[in-house]
Amino acid sequence: MSGKVCLVTGASAGIGRAIALELLRAGHTVHGLARRVDRMDVLARAGGHPIGADVTSEADLQRAVAAVLDAHGRIDVLVNNAGSVVHGAAEDVPIERARDVFEVNLFGPARLVQLVLPHMRERRTGTIVNISSIGGEIALPLGAWYYASKHAMEAYSDTLRQETGPFGVRVVVVQPGIIRTGFENDTPRQLRELSGHGAYAATAEWMARRAERAVGERAPGSDPEVVGRLVARIADTASPRARYAVGKYARLLLWLNRLLPDRVYDKMVTRQA
Repeated sequence: MSGKVCLVTGASAGIGRAIALELLRAGHTVHGLARRVDRMDVLARAGGHPIGADVTSEADLQRAVAAVLDAHGRIDVLVNNAGSVVHGAAEDVPIERARDVFEVNLFGPARLVQLVLPHMRERRTGTIVNISSIGGEIALPLGAWYYASKHAMEAYSDTLRQETGPFGVRVVVVQPGIIRTGFENDTPRQLRELSGHGAYAATAEWMARRAERAVGERAPGSDPEVVGRLVARIADTASPRARYAVGKYARLLLWLNRLLPDRVYDKMVTRQA
């Protein structure tokens, strides 16, 4: 079924831009949200509708939802993709930076759901796609606050799915694996800035060097388009699954995490640090 009205956050780059473009290719109307409208020129040239908005701003979210509803009278698909990452030891990352990650990765999307959901409930149809991560189930050293925010998004999405199902609203979690998004380019700097001079310096330096070797064309991940194509299929699926893992190593890493005892998994991910 084509011609759905879609709202995608974080649409200026990476996974969000790929999702927006794939939804356009599938014949849908796409409004893309990002803080920088000037970085959504690709979306605009493809026929999308850029909206400058910060997902942590109440005024921006209300304005964005109102603009889409005024233009079309409905929102059929909401894709919460905007994300924030901070790399550093749990002990080292300032709590204010940790809060910022949660504002972008959890509370902003949750507020957007609160604004969109009443209209979906009234029409008794709609799809909410929350872009999580394999980090919503697994965890690695020096990423506590990012992984915690994604774990929270997974639990929030499960509860939301249970609550909204009787109203015909579908809630889907997408768990990308290793994806080349550009976020990884800033990882070495963050690790050295936040944890490069204290008790966790050796681990931070090992992880920073490993990240540097995996930048650009050498990056081991999948292209963002694999997530975009999946979300486009979800948008056109009457009964999508609750969860989809996608991208390089996603299913393997999730399987290992579920299979191995916690202590064995801990040793596996820390033995080289």
